[in-house]
Amino acid sequence: MRHPLLIAVAAPLVLYLAGCAGGPLAAGGAERDVDWATAPLGASGYGLFLAGQAALNDGRSDEAAAYFEQAAATGDLDAGVVSERAFIAAVLAGDISKAAALAPEGEEASEGGRRLGQLAVAVEDMAHGRGKEASQILAGDAIGFPHRSAAALLQPWASAMAGDVEGSLVRPEVRGDRLVEYIGQLGQAHLFERARRYDEAETDFKALAQTDRPSEMAVLAYGGFLERRGRRADAIALYDAALAREPHRASYTAARARAAAGRSAPQAPSLKEGAAQAMLAPAAAMLSAKQNQLGLAYLRLALHLDPRRAEAWVMVGDVMAAAGEFEQARAAYEKVKPGAAEYATARAKLAWAYQAADDPETAIRIAREAAASGDTDARLNLADLLRANERFAESAEILTDLIAQQSEPDWRLLYARGVAFERTGRWAEAEKDLQAALDLRPDEPELLNYLGYSWIDRGERLKEALGMVEKAVASNPRNGAMIDSLGWAHYRLGDYAKAVELLEEAVELEAGDPEINNHLGDAYWRVGRRDEAEFQWRRVLTLDPDARIKADAEAKLASGLGLKGPAEAPRVAGP
Repeated sequence: MRHPLLIAVAAPLVLYLAGCAGGPLAAGGAERDVDWATAPLGASGYGLFLAGQAALNDGRSDEAAAYFEQAAATGDLDAGVVSERAFIAAVLAGDISKAAALAPEGEEASEGGRRLGQLAVAVEDMAHGRGKEASQILAGDAIGFPHRSAAALLQPWASAMAGDVEGSLVRPEVRGDRLVEYIGQLGQAHLFERARRYDEAETDFKALAQTDRPSEMAVLAYGGFLERRGRRADAIALYDAALAREPHRASYTAARARAAAGRSAPQAPSLKEGAAQAMLAPAAAMLSAKQNQLGLAYLRLALHLDPRRAEAWVMVGDVMAAAGEFEQARAAYEKVKPGAAEYATARAKLAWAYQAADDPETAIRIAREAAASGDTDARLNLADLLRANERFAESAEILTDLIAQQSEPDWRLLYARGVAFERTGRWAEAEKDLQAALDLRPDEPELLNYLGYSWIDRGERLKEALGMVEKAVASNPRNGAMIDSLGWAHYRLGDYAKAVELLEEAVELEAGDPEINNHLGDAYWRVGRRDEAEFQWRRVLTLDPDARIKADAEAKLASGLGLKGPAEAPRVAGP
């Protein structure tokens, strides 16, 4: 079975803070002295609290904040419980001023709530230029795990706001935290530049940007510094070296074009912008650790400091989309304005958010508008969306243009066009593209499986295809689609008992897939388990199969054998 590449939506938001892991009423790991499980559901305050908690857990932070505010107004509940939840909801909704006013305090507040509360207060102070107050909070003991890294990275920027130049130039440290070391050095470079200590600034920038695999952030920061210093030739050389490593990186191309044309150099970050950038790294770290609510909280704090921070809005959109909150995801992606380096990415994600919300027409319209600019990534995104909506001929046309523009072949483009050609019945062209892609990427499991299954289903090159799907399964032993391909190979080779064993495993992993269930029915029939075969074919009809699979299952059920027996003759099949 073949599953061409499509965008996936991640798991829902995790609950609350590392310091509050005990559930909706946990505080410092202990339950409060309230038996909420037996509280009367008719109590309006309790009902509002539950509604707020449900909204918070679902990622609907704006609604949660409103519910908690109403619950507090009833006076029915422990004010500390409601206030702390209202604080969390305000942070996640991006209302940091309200969150700072609600910051949990006192012994009854959870440790996690107090720590995040102090971080929110510090950010609120920085947003209003109160660097001294923020610096005192960030340097104190009130902000502990898991916020030490965020506090350490904000500290130099708060010191600079307070007028403490020497304090701002001290590189932050958190023992064993390489993220703080890296982002701290980048921040130090910017602050050295701000202090007109250019040699020291360049030492930091160069250390980060002239490694074997420098980050995009480091390259653009150093290049911007060189441009501001009037060293355009050095900046162009830096961008050229970066483009040699990553020729399709749009930000490098744009930066080089700017420097070569002698246009204005990018401005150094303001203190608020620098602080916001510093918050993005711990936000990304939390998100990569699946701590989505904490990651979202950091993003909201960053945006309070710099509301135009495009990459932060894209990340907020990703968090909301992962939670299934597509309306909020769309709102975040739409915050990214034309001219931002992230604009094409934001428009692509906006289109997919509409696609995920079952509005493919709007998704394709947005993707077409973005692709009209000629941007390569935007055109590739349109091709992917068209393919996701089974408009394969249009997708193949765009991919053909993109492939023609490549100085070197890209296996992903060849793979995508091969899929589009195969789905439109242009098998000879599809096979050529898929083999070319595999030549470039011989160990890629998706490619091995797709081409291998295509040969298997057509009854061609079966032994070679068997080896390919065996290799794919070895790389992905829990992938139901790939195990289905392996089972189908054994079926085609006449080893029906082995086919049953593998196809049963595939169905366990992909129970709702109509084609895998159809294959298992065919294998059951071949080993004489006819009642089970008919059960599988009937099950196929309940799984929203496409027209071909539906007709195949119905024919086999109607005749007992189908037109030529269950999948006896080679045939071309969809995914």
